[in-house]
Amino acid sequence: MSEPAERARKLDAVDELAGKRAEFVLDDVVYLDGNSLGALPAVVPGRVEDVVRRQWGELRIRSWEESGWWTAPERIGDRIAPLVGAAPGQIVVGDSTSVNVLKALVGAVRMAGEGRDELLVDATTFPTDGYIAESAARMTGCTLRPVAPADVPGALGDRTAAVLLNHVDYRTGRLHDLPGLTAAVRAAGAVAVWDLCHSAGALPVGLDEHGVDLAVGCTYKYLNGGPGSPAYLYVRREVQDRFDSPLPGWNSHAEPFGMRSDFEAAPGALRGRVGTPDILSMLALEAALEVWDGVSVEAVRAKSLALTDFFLECVAAYVPEGRVECLTPVAHGERGSQIALRCDDAGDVMKRLIERGVVGDFRAPDVLRFGFTPLYVGFADVERAARVLAQTLA
Repeated sequence: MSEPAERARKLDAVDELAGKRAEFVLDDVVYLDGNSLGALPAVVPGRVEDVVRRQWGELRIRSWEESGWWTAPERIGDRIAPLVGAAPGQIVVGDSTSVNVLKALVGAVRMAGEGRDELLVDATTFPTDGYIAESAARMTGCTLRPVAPADVPGALGDRTAAVLLNHVDYRTGRLHDLPGLTAAVRAAGAVAVWDLCHSAGALPVGLDEHGVDLAVGCTYKYLNGGPGSPAYLYVRREVQDRFDSPLPGWNSHAEPFGMRSDFEAAPGALRGRVGTPDILSMLALEAALEVWDGVSVEAVRAKSLALTDFFLECVAAYVPEGRVECLTPVAHGERGSQIALRCDDAGDVMKRLIERGVVGDFRAPDVLRFGFTPLYVGFADVERAARVLAQTLA
């Protein structure tokens, strides 16, 4: 047994989260793509069958009340809240991340008030966030300025209305300074909007602690909600009465069944709702979140850093020098829960890795991405992934 393999065995033996692996449907593949789609929690299929056969099939319309369908968006929001450092009553689940980005950005500009007509967006953002930011700028009459996250403090001014930032860069895995950037944005009188897609469920976020006003995120990555599972919108309690969504719907009305022609926003985070909740995927998500019972985000973060440290050690031990270049910061305070490696012919390399039972993903033109979900990824998985990568590159 090689030295890295022996180390992996010892690390797995003392891993306090190792037992969580049994709560997922897994096989002998090393699955390092949870930063795109989390693995299936074992409890979900039975719960979905109950929703379909009993709640929908037998109770039918009665399930809106008797099965709690109507309150699912805020109930599940409260389940997500501790994972992102939020108190109850500030998160509503529903719609896609893109739709929630639009709600948050336009709502942020409206909250900023008159005289502020500039919108800053993370220049390295996931493309959809950029598209939505451009549309939101047109809708609100703002000028859009792409800015690197580190340069945001110097770019802020008295005309800045809102700033859209990613907590973790989707390509490189770089963790941005949420506390510091949020403080700078607020000090400038603007509103910070954070995209948490690549951080929620992988590391502490601290929305309440750091005074974030608005945040959005998906649930199908580290929260394991399933393909297309609904996203969520966070509206800090102190600004909820000022949040003016650009998508008012009957579900966000103060009297949803009043069927009034005039709109009156619901109290609190409920004004972030729009239309009828997507019940099947929403209740699958609710079941998936049960894997977090008894788990602290701090423990997950500690294992995430240990896994990514060990992966980099194994890559250095196994892969010939100069064959790959790590794009992810080594410093723990700047690293999310993935490792991005630049590699020639990265697309073909990833295809061969998948054929050999190591699943990551590829981002054009030359990036191999490996996501580490601490609830089900172990140290032996990490050692095997690095070893197979070296064999593939040989």
